Amino acid sequence: MDGNKPFSSSVYQEQETREDEELSAFTQAVADEFGPQQASLSERDWLDESDSMDAPPLSTVRNWRAVSIAAAFRLADDPDDLAPLPSDNDERKRQ
Repeated sequence: MDGNKPFSSSVYQEQETREDEELSAFTQAVADEFGPQQASLSERDWLDESDSMDAPPLSTVRNWRAVSIAAAFRLADDPDDLAPLPSDNDERKRQ
């Protein structure tokens, strides 16, 4: 039985790494487009979506990209709350 433990452990560690990478990429993309405050809120949405997935938490088939897509839909659900950060060009046009 101990022969299965390292395999199982490595599979779950790989899934955890993939989860961290996907969450980080999603949060960074939101921060780049909408700012750090919205990124923080969207990160919570991403984690909520992750918790609500049908797959068991220790499943080896979790689709982290699907979590990001679902969180992006939450983000886009109320466009009035979202406004991209002004770029340097926008600031120069106002002056």
